[in-house]
Amino acid sequence: MAERRSTGKAGRGAAGDRGRAGEAKSAAPPVPARLAVRKTYKLYVGGAFPRSESGRSYPVTSANGEHLANASLASRKDARDAVTAARKAFGGWSSRTAYNRGQVLYRVAEVLEGRREQFAAQAVAAQGLSRQEADRVVSAAVDRWVYYAGWTDKVAQVLGGANPVSGPFYNHSAPEPTGVVAVFAPQDAPLLGLTSVVAPVIATGNTAVVLTSEAAPLAAVDLAEVLATSDLPGGVVNLLTGRVGEIGPHLASHADVNALDLAGTGELAVEFERAAATTLTRVLRPGPTAGAGEDAWLDPDPGTSRMTPFLETKTVWHPVGV
Repeated sequence: MAERRSTGKAGRGAAGDRGRAGEAKSAAPPVPARLAVRKTYKLYVGGAFPRSESGRSYPVTSANGEHLANASLASRKDARDAVTAARKAFGGWSSRTAYNRGQVLYRVAEVLEGRREQFAAQAVAAQGLSRQEADRVVSAAVDRWVYYAGWTDKVAQVLGGANPVSGPFYNHSAPEPTGVVAVFAPQDAPLLGLTSVVAPVIATGNTAVVLTSEAAPLAAVDLAEVLATSDLPGGVVNLLTGRVGEIGPHLASHADVNALDLAGTGELAVEFERAAATTLTRVLRPGPTAGAGEDAWLDPDPGTSRMTPFLETKTVWHPVGV
């Protein structure tokens, strides 16, 4: 009898455990279906992400014509606001030590490296690259930020120095940033090409107003998020998405723009150069890589060719003992 009672208790215990387990399973709430969180692509002006003041946008499609997103269609008012923000930021950015600017650019590389999966996936979707090609482009973009971070405190030694003069004088020349640079990013190289034209401009102390690739602007807006979290002061880089033909003439003739990089202007380069002449704005004309894709920008050692056009040389004379 004792044995039977023991068996009964064990059976009741096992059945109770199974019941409680069943209750726990039935009590688990179902996982609700989620709606996708669609991203709103905006401008990047003065360290903030405003929509275009015009309220306009335009569709952005993938390499095979699939709709990806809507990007803000910047207006001339947005361009003026961007120039104002760049001018306001110029004094503080240009007065920082070259070493500190290098630290900030290196931080951009660090943050971009941490988001390489996002940028590679976007390059595959937006540009039709293979995953291997996309990884190579993103790696080159990260390396490009590191490259120019290393140049910030060396360019003065390369381009400046003491000059031999006849007479009791000490003569010294040093490069200085020219001011606000309007940059027309390459149309077919929306990440590496964009990095290759923006990084050298700000490395030497200039500030930039950038008109991104019209057909593939999404990488630029994502890069703006990287810049915003990389210790880069607001207004140093201002990114506009829109049409070159609409915004370009206004930037080219703007009296508070000190220089133009016409890399992404195509056939409009001559027109913009003429407009820049009215305000004596210095111009960097499109080079052989301007109209090419990302592969054309893969050179790991681009040198100083994109830094020197946006520098001015200040020469100081000091009398010495006779």
